[in-house]
Amino acid sequence: MDRFILRIGRFLSWANGLLIFVIVLQVFLRYGLGRGLVALEELEWHLYSLAFMFGLSYALVTNAHVRVDLISSFLSERTREWIEILGIAFLLMPFIVVVILYGLEFWQASWVHGERSLAPMGLPYRWIIKAVIPLSFALFGLAALSRLIKAIRFLWGNNRGND
Repeated sequence: MDRFILRIGRFLSWANGLLIFVIVLQVFLRYGLGRGLVALEELEWHLYSLAFMFGLSYALVTNAHVRVDLISSFLSERTREWIEILGIAFLLMPFIVVVILYGLEFWQASWVHGERSLAPMGLPYRWIIKAVIPLSFALFGLAALSRLIKAIRFLWGNNRGND
């Protein structure tokens, strides 16, 4: 699972490079030529959201997310893993399920109505970016499941001699 998530994360990290290019192009068009494009502005937030939303999974798998280290530094590794298991099982996974379910409804309504940008010359097919919500959270769920399995294996491995 981790390799799959890392591959997707590395691939989608290129959205940041494309985002920088689009921002520079938009700035050049607006201030250099006096003519910006609405579609480029919208593409900026599309690319940012793509990188951010799928980056959540990458951060969880690489353990690069924010933690409260001030508290956890005083706890044993076993206690930290128990907190990780309880947090994932009772907080993170239910949250992920809710976001996926509502994200699917959000995407479906956009698809059915053929939603597009309200701005003249804006991007069509708004449903594409709205599909990122359930897709990215499904990947985030896989990353959380992977982390949960690692925590359980750690505790199980340390308890084998005590059973």
